[in-house]
Amino acid sequence: MSDASYQGPAFWVVIPAAGIGTRMRADRPKQYLELAGRTLLEHTLDCFLDHPALKGLVVCLAADDPYWPRLRCATDPRIQVADGGEQRADSVLSGLLRLAERGAREDDWVLVHDAARPNLSRFDLDHLLMELADDPVGGLLAVPARDTLKRAGADGRVRETVDRAVIWQAFTPQMFRHGALHRALADALVADVAITDEASALEWAGQSPRLVEGRADNLKVTRPEDLDWLRQRWAGKR
Repeated sequence: MSDASYQGPAFWVVIPAAGIGTRMRADRPKQYLELAGRTLLEHTLDCFLDHPALKGLVVCLAADDPYWPRLRCATDPRIQVADGGEQRADSVLSGLLRLAERGAREDDWVLVHDAARPNLSRFDLDHLLMELADDPVGGLLAVPARDTLKRAGADGRVRETVDRAVIWQAFTPQMFRHGALHRALADALVADVAITDEASALEWAGQSPRLVEGRADNLKVTRPEDLDWLRQRWAGKR
């Protein structure tokens, strides 16, 4: 989809990038692993930086992150940084505060996207923005479950088969109004509620985020085989 055909809303972006990613068994946080000559984080940022409706982007970093200053994009004036927190929700809240300092209003759209999810397509991004442009709550990219799902017992044996027709796998970006997302995250943290993504904070606040079907290859790099898959897919393409 070309910039000329885009008719969705303007938006801000928060990238929580303070995680370690221990399951990658790497010598650095997974967002700084190499893919096609650049880091995962750089590719992830590229998904948004050239979009004509982007109003600003914040990357939330761990304290004393030694890798970020080495990236060429660290001096990009379109990117601001904020302090990351112990949990994802802490990082996102910090990013929202930084956006407010930059002029984000309560009713502005904010997209939160995983730092190690570099294969977001422009089509999916524009589709999400246009589908949710007038939504009263917001929502997220997701993919319907394809495989048979099993619920396990404590003994590691199957307890039941879950109806996959009502199960979706949550992806990012997740798109909500700045004020509503800030209140939901802050209130959930005060109540000591486990928040695994932004949608779960809105759900806890009594809202029902909308699911927008996206591409299954918008995967989050979590294990070494995920990165190997992307390297093979991108070979010769970038």
